[in-house]
Amino acid sequence: MNRKTVVIAFGGNAITREFEEGNIYQQFVNTRRSLVGVVALVEQGHRVVLSHGNGPQVGNALIRVEATRHLAPPLPLGVIVADLQGGMGYMIQQSLLNMLHQHGIQKEVVTLITQVVVHPDDPSIKNPTKFVGPFYPPEKVEELRHQHGWILKEDRGRGWRRVVPSPEPLAIVEKNVIKELVANDRIVIAAGGGGIPVYLDREGRLEGMNAVIDKDLSTAILARDIGADELAILTGVEKVAIDFAKSTQRWLDRMTIDEAKQFLAAGQFPAGSMGPKIRGAINFLENGGKRVVITSIEMLAEAMQEKTGTTIE
Repeated sequence: MNRKTVVIAFGGNAITREFEEGNIYQQFVNTRRSLVGVVALVEQGHRVVLSHGNGPQVGNALIRVEATRHLAPPLPLGVIVADLQGGMGYMIQQSLLNMLHQHGIQKEVVTLITQVVVHPDDPSIKNPTKFVGPFYPPEKVEELRHQHGWILKEDRGRGWRRVVPSPEPLAIVEKNVIKELVANDRIVIAAGGGGIPVYLDREGRLEGMNAVIDKDLSTAILARDIGADELAILTGVEKVAIDFAKSTQRWLDRMTIDEAKQFLAAGQFPAGSMGPKIRGAINFLENGGKRVVITSIEMLAEAMQEKTGTTIE
């Protein structure tokens, strides 16, 4: 068997679903459901690294922060991401250990608090566009801007939300530790929520940043930095489509890097949905990766065998 190192990214929406309350019991159930395909890959003997999103969870954390400002000091986004790496990592780690045990597989699973280097002068710092947290009515906007110094923008007619910087990920600080763990056959959960954004100051010291990083872009950097063979990006659809939701919509079984670039340049993959996944795929493949698979959580095992999903090579 051709044993591979596979990095798998799944979204925070897989754990907290839009139509659910999102309580911790539901999150555990959804986590277990999401890991079925991961267990199948481990059974096949592949080395596995997991990353996860945290969009809904960050939103809930910010609601808690705002609701308790009068009782406890607020936390910056970087610290919230770190907290969620631990909490969500625990949930994924425990669920995966239990599922492996049920399959008679003795593997150690570890969650690693992961920092991701960004540029201190990234353009998103001056022009933040990443929506976070709850929605606010228009009449609250000026009060929030004045009270907290926030930047707020209207989110597609659904209400006003806070926007924060989302800088481009450049490198994984803990990449050598992750490589060592993977080489010793450990399953690693890393770069949760896109990783904790940090930058290097003039003396080469790491400093945190009040921002969030796109999970798909940082997972591609993670896969690149540890020399992974393949990258699987899990989303809400089974395959990538062009002309999505139009009468001319077409599902794609395969794409070359050049085709992915052309479709991206033509605006087929919006920044708020499939765009970062395609950008991450291109980055990974241009830096030594062998294959990227984009599919739904439920179809991971089948997509890795090219029975479904979209393969980019």
